[in-house]
Amino acid sequence: MEQNPSRRVFLAAAATGAGGLVLSSSAAASAARQAPLPAVRPARAAADPFTLGIASGDPAPDGVVLWTRLAPDPLTPDGHGGMPARDVTVEWQIAEDERFRRVTRSGEETARYGSAHTVHVEAEGLEPGREYFYRFRANGHVSQVGRTRTAPDAVSPFTFAAVSCAQFEHGYYTAYRRMAEQEPDLVVHLGDYIYEYSGGVYTAAQGNVRRHVGGKLQTLADYRLRHAQYKTDPDLQLAHQGSPWLVVFDDHEVENNWAGGNPGTPVPAFDARKAAGFQAYYENMPLRRSSVARGTRIKLNRRVTWGPLATFHMLDTRQFRDDQPCGDGMRSGCDERLGQERVLLGKSQREWLEQGLHGSDAAWNLIAQQIIVGQRDYHLGPGRQISVDAWDGYPAERDRLLTTLSTSAAANPVVLTGDAHVGSASDLLLDFDDPDSPRVGVELVATSVSSDGDGYHDPARDATLRAENPHLKFVNERRGYIMCAVTPTALKADFRTLNYISKKGAPARTAASFTVPAGERVLT
Repeated sequence: MEQNPSRRVFLAAAATGAGGLVLSSSAAASAARQAPLPAVRPARAAADPFTLGIASGDPAPDGVVLWTRLAPDPLTPDGHGGMPARDVTVEWQIAEDERFRRVTRSGEETARYGSAHTVHVEAEGLEPGREYFYRFRANGHVSQVGRTRTAPDAVSPFTFAAVSCAQFEHGYYTAYRRMAEQEPDLVVHLGDYIYEYSGGVYTAAQGNVRRHVGGKLQTLADYRLRHAQYKTDPDLQLAHQGSPWLVVFDDHEVENNWAGGNPGTPVPAFDARKAAGFQAYYENMPLRRSSVARGTRIKLNRRVTWGPLATFHMLDTRQFRDDQPCGDGMRSGCDERLGQERVLLGKSQREWLEQGLHGSDAAWNLIAQQIIVGQRDYHLGPGRQISVDAWDGYPAERDRLLTTLSTSAAANPVVLTGDAHVGSASDLLLDFDDPDSPRVGVELVATSVSSDGDGYHDPARDATLRAENPHLKFVNERRGYIMCAVTPTALKADFRTLNYISKKGAPARTAASFTVPAGERVLT
């Protein structure tokens, strides 16, 4: 797709000389309803404020969220991106075509200084199941042109990509670019969009190829600056520009392995840090107003439907959980984790999920969350070693989830997971200690975009890991993403991997493909 063919059209003056958008005759009716955006430019053009790109998200049948953030100098230490200490008016347009000859919606939003000059447009009145193009203008500059889509209101096969874990220092974001080149209808980001570490603290095996600006994130300005640095990446911008996203956070958007009110490691003023991380996350994501951060609370669990074909149940596995048992990390034994009262989703969110699954009439129920659900023994030999930060640290809560998958009428449950930096695919068993236990769903774990660097592939070790965990069907330690195609009869998942990210330009290949036939709840 041509990167921005509409910029000249947007800035052209109307033949009347009054200044305005050039509209084709087919857009005349729309223009009559909505005054065209004036094309008057300031006497002295300011620096381009759209250095962080544009994005869309949370599509509905009649609308979608449009996002941008004004930042002509994105890496200023105060987190305000070089913007003045005042609010700024931002104009937006949505069109049926890339050259904006058929504008369907337009308006103005205020980019407020107190919100780091971010804009969240909840566009409405669009047609279901169709492609649209959008753009912004502020301070005499026009943004890139973005492509988005509304959710359908009828059964419509679609593709979506699942991604997670993009440590900026560890490598280039080639996986985002390769994903964007496949033009998915939707992108599901499963967390760790940014990392909170100081520059050079968390080093990949091959060494870091880039460096974080600033120290460890502590203040709202710190979190805003880190989001801005990540957003300057052209591959990430391209991925946002081409598809609407569904996003949820994991831990690094605040602090490694935080759990509820507990930081991963002792840190001062954790509530203040959490509030800053939440606010910066909302500011920088294409989320609806229902997700506005309110101090140490933010609402990210929600349902997004793709017509009758699919429902995405977006979960938050950080905000409401009990602290990790046995001091966190990899553990053997750890009876503390077995407590029946221990929660991961929290009571309200668990009940919300159960009600949604029991009442679902979607053909596919896609549960997007952050940490590995399936039991995973990492000790290659006698004995067992588990990660207590994952659902293995909360087995009673996992049993409740698996029972719900087993007893609800929800068709074809597929869990989408991030966090692990290792791609994998597994069946979900009602009882993991019984290999003949009923299969209640499948789990697809996205590897990282860049975290832990180039990665590796060790077939012998992976075979041993699968032998320790018979429900585990595939493991790969390279970087990449999952590309899924969903139809009424099957979900097909391609695990796309890159051999390196320490240099730019790596091609992507399909390391493995799995099909989940409708009604069977197993990987083939």
